[in-house]
Amino acid sequence: MAMTISGLARAGGVGVETVRFYQRRGLLETPDRPDSGGLAGGVRRYDEQDVRRLKFIRLAQGAGFTLEQIGELLRLDAGQDRARARELAAERLAALDLKIAELQAARDSLRRLASACGALEEGPCPIISAFEG
Repeated sequence: MAMTISGLARAGGVGVETVRFYQRRGLLETPDRPDSGGLAGGVRRYDEQDVRRLKFIRLAQGAGFTLEQIGELLRLDAGQDRARARELAAERLAALDLKIAELQAARDSLRRLASACGALEEGPCPIISAFEG
């Protein structure tokens, strides 16, 4: 099933400019324009493989991989380098674990501040005082 860039974008749940951005970054191929004999040339066509790749990019971004890492994962897939793919995943997991720890610490601090704010009837609010520095 051949589709235009707008069809690809729709199938991937992104905008046309996002597809073009990924093409400029080398994450998606830009198909050649078929020669239609007219001045504007033919319309580029995309297929299901392009849709799968676009969805892969979006899912990898959702997992927190950078575009550079996604590009490397795509290249690794072609080369079957599972060890490097596991290494990239381990790096991403470590970064996520750190972020989770930071968010849990922030939640615990805010919970303590909210509790202190509720316990005091007078004086400055501990929440506001904490954020004023």
